Amino acid sequence: MQIEDLIGEYQIIGKNQDNTENTYKGILNLRVLNNNKLKAVWLINKSQQQFGEGFFKDNILVINFEYQGDENDIYKGTVVYRCLSKDILDGFWSEEFGNPNYLGEERCFRIKENEILN
Repeated sequence: MQIEDLIGEYQIIGKNQDNTENTYKGILNLRVLNNNKLKAVWLINKSQQQFGEGFFKDNILVINFEYQGDENDIYKGTVVYRCLSKDILDGFWSEEFGNPNYLGEERCFRIKENEILN
């Protein structure tokens, strides 16, 4: 798989970095920057935007991300995706102020043209 194979939009479902079974949904958009890095933009639960940049090697995608919380604080973290195929990414993540005893989880499914999202 090449870095260009990952360009596009993905529907995501995830679980936060805590001890609950609460899940979230959203959209992940990936594009390649001119220096062979990936730019990522997430829209979580139709309201929270997160931004990141990362790199890809051996079907592993690593992205450092950040977002502004409700209190206007900036939160930072890292997500690691195992690229099962160009259409499915399986990941885990951690952020600096999250519960260090847990990892967040996220699964991404490519959105194909003219596909309707739930």
